[in-house]
Amino acid sequence: MKKLTATSCCKLMVALVFFLCCSLALQAAPAPADTLAGMDDSLAVALTDSLGAAGIDETDEQPGMYQMLKTKFIEGNASFMSLVALALILGLAFCIERIIFLTLSEIDTRRFMDDLEKNIAEGKPDEALQLCRQTEGPVAAICRQALEHRGEDTGHIERIVTSEGNLQVANLEKGCSWITLCITMAPSLGFLGTVIGMVMAFDRIQQAGDISPTIVAGGMKVALITTIFGIIVALILQLFYNVILSKIDRLTEDMEHAGMRLLDLLKQNN
Repeated sequence: MKKLTATSCCKLMVALVFFLCCSLALQAAPAPADTLAGMDDSLAVALTDSLGAAGIDETDEQPGMYQMLKTKFIEGNASFMSLVALALILGLAFCIERIIFLTLSEIDTRRFMDDLEKNIAEGKPDEALQLCRQTEGPVAAICRQALEHRGEDTGHIERIVTSEGNLQVANLEKGCSWITLCITMAPSLGFLGTVIGMVMAFDRIQQAGDISPTIVAGGMKVALITTIFGIIVALILQLFYNVILSKIDRLTEDMEHAGMRLLDLLKQNN
C-alpha cells in the first residue's frame, strides 16, 4: 500500500482549487443579454423578436443554485469569505487523504486470521510471518510484530503488540487534528465576518445620521452571509469527519480482535 504523503495532500488541494477556478470561469461566461449587447442593433432586435414569438424571454431566466451561491459569496465580503473557502478546501483535502488512506488500510480480517491460524496450526510460522509481510494494513502489522517475537515471554509479546497497536492508531489518526481545526475555524471566521460587518453597518448609519432601513438591512444581510457559509462549511467537513472516525473505529476494533486471537494461538502452541 502506497501511503499518501504531504506532497500528495498538496496535489489534492491544488486539484480542488483548479476545479473551483474552472467552475467559476464557466459560470462567468457571457449571459444571453450580454451576447445580444455585442451584436448589431438590427440582428439583436430580430433575435429578441424571435425569442418573444417563441414564448422565450431571456430576461426571465432564473439563476441556478451554483450561480446563487457564487453571488452570495461575492456579497459576503471577499476577504472573509475567501478565508472560509480556504478552510473548506484545506479540510476537504485532508478528509480525502484520510479516507483514501483508511480505505487502503482495510482488509478482510476474518479471512486473513483464518489463513494465519491455519499456518500456525500446521506448524508453519514462517509462512504465517511471510503472509503478514505481504499484507498491508495495521492488522497485519500487529500480527507481524507478534510473530517476529514468537517464543519469547508472553507478557513481553503482549507489550510489543500493545505498543504496535498504539503506533498504528496514531498513524490512522494522523491529520485528523487539522480537520477538526478547519471545522472549528470555519464558523468562527463566519462569526468574525458577521461582527465586523455589523460594525461597518453601524458606521454607515453614523455617517448617514439616520437609521435608514435600507442601510440597516443591507449591512445585516452582508454580515450574516459569512456566518451562513461558515456553518455550511463546518457541516460538510463534519460529515466527512464522521466517516473517517467510523473507519478508524472499525480498524481499531479489527486490530484488537486480531491481536487477542493471535496471542491465544501463540500461547496454545508454546
